[in-house]
Amino acid sequence: MKIIKFFNKITNWELWPFYVLYFPIGFVWFFYCLKARSLWFFSSSNPTITFGGFEGESKKEMYDQLPVSSYPKTIYILHDIPFEEVKRIVFEKGFTYPFIVKPDIGMKGILFRKIDNDDQLKKYHEKIPVEYIVQELIDLPVELSVFYYRHPSEKKGKISGLIQKELLEVYGDGKSTLWELIQQHPRAKYRLEEMQHRHEHRLERVLPKDKHFYLSYAGNHNRGARFINLHHLADEKLLKVFDDLSHYTDKFYYGRYDIKCTSLNDLKEGKNYSILEFNGCGAEPNHIYDAGMSIRKAYREILSHWKALYRISSYNHKNGTPYWPLKKGWLFLRQAKRHFKRLEKFD
Repeated sequence: MKIIKFFNKITNWELWPFYVLYFPIGFVWFFYCLKARSLWFFSSSNPTITFGGFEGESKKEMYDQLPVSSYPKTIYILHDIPFEEVKRIVFEKGFTYPFIVKPDIGMKGILFRKIDNDDQLKKYHEKIPVEYIVQELIDLPVELSVFYYRHPSEKKGKISGLIQKELLEVYGDGKSTLWELIQQHPRAKYRLEEMQHRHEHRLERVLPKDKHFYLSYAGNHNRGARFINLHHLADEKLLKVFDDLSHYTDKFYYGRYDIKCTSLNDLKEGKNYSILEFNGCGAEPNHIYDAGMSIRKAYREILSHWKALYRISSYNHKNGTPYWPLKKGWLFLRQAKRHFKRLEKFD
């Protein structure tokens, strides 16, 4: 079994570690750095987001630039205040269980949790070492990811990727334990250590027949979510929705929106949707996954996005948005990496 899993990881490029996947095309990225004469050429891509949204940006910073009605109700909690104060703030703001908590500065679903009661909130608050957000749970049936970019000199942008996400979940058969279901799951079986850590107190539970259980509420590829390519359904109506969002502050030019909605058709009408997150220039074009692409086609898709990112950043630089200085960017990245390593220890 271990040999088969290892073989699958070697032969399936979607399971490769990030640096292994990107190493063969890394020279193209550095070509753009040389062309721009800046390692941080991307920092001017989204001028009102720290570092262009490459890494280490605050979610508050992002939500503050979206129409208020377009994202979930959210409050920000300092990690070092007494728990009773947290409860007071949360319920004074009208929150009821369940709701979502996650670090204000986070990535890859680290420390993303659904909170169902006081005890879970208390444990989370006592564990997390940084400021975090409390956010209403958006109980809409469809979760989408839309990759959008727009050149600053143009009114219309482009939707380069549209996917629907299926969260990592299992269905009971009335006989198997949760651990057995995880081991049989086509994606969860590659994440056994993570599943043991996250669900250790319920692994021996037998799920009733057809009862479904979410192994993760984070719709990230690295958290086991499955992506369904819907790019053929992107049209002018959908593009207008994201053109309007891009023009709201006139500073969102490149990134990926993660959205919940009642349906794709409703989203096209600009109704019944909520933006969970906007990821800036560090966003991966995640529509390359689960789409049956060869690695060659996936590389072409990545490179086309890097080209668009360079064009947007270069234009903004020439029109008054400077690239970050070398030292500033280096120190910021080092601090961000320390921050994420710290979070991973508590995840």
